[in-house]
Amino acid sequence: MSAKRTVLVTGAAGSLAKRVIGKLHGRYQVIAVDFRRKVDTDAGIPSYLVELHKRGFEDIFAEHRIDAVIHIGRMFAHEKDRLQRYNANVLGTKRLLDLSRKYGVNQVIIHSTYFVYGASAYNPALIDEEAPLKASEVTQDLVDSVEVESLANIYLWKHPDLNITILRPCNVLGPGVRNSMSILLARPLVPVLIGFSPMMQFLHVEDMAEGLMLAFEKNKPGIYNVAPEDYVPYQQAVEECGCRKLPIPSIPPALPRSISSALNWNAFFPPYLINYFKYPVILDAKLFRQTFDWKPKRSLNDIFSYYRKQKLLAKTVRP
Repeated sequence: MSAKRTVLVTGAAGSLAKRVIGKLHGRYQVIAVDFRRKVDTDAGIPSYLVELHKRGFEDIFAEHRIDAVIHIGRMFAHEKDRLQRYNANVLGTKRLLDLSRKYGVNQVIIHSTYFVYGASAYNPALIDEEAPLKASEVTQDLVDSVEVESLANIYLWKHPDLNITILRPCNVLGPGVRNSMSILLARPLVPVLIGFSPMMQFLHVEDMAEGLMLAFEKNKPGIYNVAPEDYVPYQQAVEECGCRKLPIPSIPPALPRSISSALNWNAFFPPYLINYFKYPVILDAKLFRQTFDWKPKRSLNDIFSYYRKQKLLAKTVRP
């Protein structure tokens, strides 16, 4: 066992992290960390409930000889307020990177998001990794996502010994996923903006887990978009997930945000993401596919059928 590399995985309570931990277990020594709750793990996998920006996080590094970190844990906007998110996401990531340097970690993978590019009518048809990160220009609610990336970029070039890989996936969906898009498509009635149906990319959570594993095992530092080659209009995705559409006026621009705020839709149709339901953000992920020889195994129908089946199941069990 002592010859196996030790991998710390953050966000262990999430569906994606659980899959990654399952793939690592047996081949590597794994440590599970989450800020929400202590996760029940298989025998031999230590599990910790700790906030990354708090003092207790360092105790884990002091107790275990950690070789690599897969940083998946992130606080979503519907979970806490802006200050708490900043502390957890930005200060937590900085502390993780500092501790990785201090304790000799030689590989760090950071799970980011395509939201950092920002949604705009002026976006190019395909967005590659060299595109500017404009999300914080659109809304202050995405500042923490952009700052995490800025931090990771600084450490990527300043401390090459950390071997940092930054992954920017498209919408990740599937069983157990609790991000905004997954919560939205799990609903029977889904808001759509009148006059808008932007192209979107969707990735099954299992394919994302396999992508993370490839990035970890091949260890080729850099910044990569992660997405399939195909995409579909948002309103078509809504229909294929078995949802009924609730048309929302899109003008004036502030109106859909006001409606979302008034109806407390922050978990699945947050005001700060309204532009992503208006303008396409299509990733050019050729670099990741070629570098890691990766290709998604699950089709769009595989993804959408899960949400259709969940709605059918809910109907059958309803009294």
